[in-house]
Amino acid sequence: MAFQNKKLSVIAYANGFTLWHYAANETLATISASGYFNNVITLMNTGDIILINASDKTTIMAITVAENAVSVAALD
Repeated sequence: MAFQNKKLSVIAYANGFTLWHYAANETLATISASGYFNNVITLMNTGDIILINASDKTTIMAITVAENAVSVAALD
């Protein structure tokens, strides 16, 4: 399946930082693929954090927006 806007929500927003939540019946590998969140590229910023509830795992990831693509990666 593709990204579904209705499954994305804001948990908190302050000082230009957003904590997101996304829940979908897809694997984490699918959801964390580069470009998955491109439909909302104008809403997300580098440094935002996203809590992902995937079909196989729940995790927290960092968001990076670069070169017209949104990517997520494990927190360091």
